[in-house]
Amino acid sequence: MIARRITYLLILSCFSIASFAQNSAAWLKGGVNFANISYNSKGQVDDANMLTSFHVGIMGDINIAKVFAIQPGLFFTGKGAKVQSGNSTDLNYYKATTNPLYVELPVNAVIKLPLSSDESSFFFGAGPYIAMGVGGKRKIEGRSVGVAYSSKENIQFSNDDPTTFNNEEGAGFGVMKRFDYGFNGTAGLQMKGLLLSVNYGYGLAKLQSGSNSSTDDKNKNRVLSISIGFKL
Repeated sequence: MIARRITYLLILSCFSIASFAQNSAAWLKGGVNFANISYNSKGQVDDANMLTSFHVGIMGDINIAKVFAIQPGLFFTGKGAKVQSGNSTDLNYYKATTNPLYVELPVNAVIKLPLSSDESSFFFGAGPYIAMGVGGKRKIEGRSVGVAYSSKENIQFSNDDPTTFNNEEGAGFGVMKRFDYGFNGTAGLQMKGLLLSVNYGYGLAKLQSGSNSSTDDKNKNRVLSISIGFKL
């Protein structure tokens, strides 16, 4: 049901973007995410905790001026991280993987620098994003004194109101906030019918739901994405 709704949203977004302005285009984009979660108040991450995921969706390209454009998008994207202690061959071993899935809406303002006369350009820019959690899995596996164990469960999201930043409704320990938000930085190469880009998402919303304490304010999404796009 969720996948069907997301497909409808992507199709609607495609038609909306294409009809928004005469001097606009729509791109089908997808690629790989290198997701992580910050662990301190400075937003730093542990590279060993990086989780590989994916993204797919529609991006608009609305040219406001010759070298300036607005690029809204609608994506189905995976985030999260993994935590591991020891190796799978050790007597004691632990690995936990959290892979939440979001529907994300970024809006980037970009500068385009023409490279030649065949509509190729280098672009770079930034902008905000908002995202809503729609699914995902949490996996745990390990070994304690040689005895193996494992579990797999669906990620639960609280029904928090995105306009209340400190008090989440229906909150509980281990339940993730449904809404994520932050900023993007993006750069890439746009050709006549092909687009290559990189994007970095810097989350500002704490992931754990249900407390006003600072103990879980350090955990926020960080996602490096590499994309390829095709003009529709």
